[in-house]
Amino acid sequence: MGSVKDLVVLKTPTASEPGLGNFVFSDRYSVFDWGEMPNHIANKGKALCLIGAYYFEKLEEMGVPTHYLGLVENGDVKQLRQLGAPVNSMQVKLLQVLKPALRDGAYDYSVYQGEVRNHLVPLEIIYRNALPEGSSVFKRLRSGALSPEDLGLAEMPTPGQRLEQPILDVSTKLEAIDRYLTWAEAKVISGMRDEEIEQIKQITLKIDELITQEAERMGLEHEDGKIEYGVDEAGRLMVVDVLGTPDECRFTFQGIPVSKEAARIFYRNTPWYKEVEAAKKQDNVNWKKLVSSPPPPLPEHLDRLISHLYMAFCNELTGEGWFGTGPLKEVLFELRDALRESKPE
Repeated sequence: MGSVKDLVVLKTPTASEPGLGNFVFSDRYSVFDWGEMPNHIANKGKALCLIGAYYFEKLEEMGVPTHYLGLVENGDVKQLRQLGAPVNSMQVKLLQVLKPALRDGAYDYSVYQGEVRNHLVPLEIIYRNALPEGSSVFKRLRSGALSPEDLGLAEMPTPGQRLEQPILDVSTKLEAIDRYLTWAEAKVISGMRDEEIEQIKQITLKIDELITQEAERMGLEHEDGKIEYGVDEAGRLMVVDVLGTPDECRFTFQGIPVSKEAARIFYRNTPWYKEVEAAKKQDNVNWKKLVSSPPPPLPEHLDRLISHLYMAFCNELTGEGWFGTGPLKEVLFELRDALRESKPE
């Protein structure tokens, strides 16, 4: 299915009926759209699976439709509270993935026109509560692709700035490299109506509020995150993929990243990252072929600390001792020191 989780198809979706499948969360990780990186992060898959289930079950309580059906333990589908031990498999309803055709270097989204149902919406919705250093917003502001007015701001923002109101952004989902869109462009390529776009915005804000409340309970800042949607066989929107995890969101604690941003920080100081950035500017579709060197592995101690971050986050969020690791804040202070000391090889 992707670089960080796999899909076991139990029933194939059709234009009129949802399918059935299991997400299997792996210990792989990806940064900068590269795909699988050299290291595996121990127990990351199980931690992400339980975090995702926690939020899906919260959304169901709130009346927000999702594709989540439960967690798979020894062949049985269970709710989070019924598990005997951490698992890395989640059962979900499956939707069709209608990929846009690539013609003459441009994507053709005509497959989404008309009454198309039971499919993944080809958009990724990003909400922003703050603009941390490293946010893609600053790159877009510097290039002129975005203006402060587009963000509802009177002047140029600064790294670390908290926003009075969340900003909603939208990008493509099924292209070689995600590209940001205006909401008008998003409406056109997805074939959605104005009221559906508005519904997506309102659900996203509700999810943002939920995750922010949970983060504050843990003593964390919730800076941004992403949500994906699908349309079921009756034409109703539902939340799909996974949400609220340190991979889908950016959390911080006293400026310390509580996400795979820790890995990004390390890699931004490597020659490999400079190659990746140059290749993307040269060819935004086949850029990986232009990168001559593979990414270096994470240093062993950094790999271990990021593993502990995921496990401790899961323990703290769910209030259960699923994993034998120290308190989240202790892990984060140690990770902060390690990032300061890390030098690229």
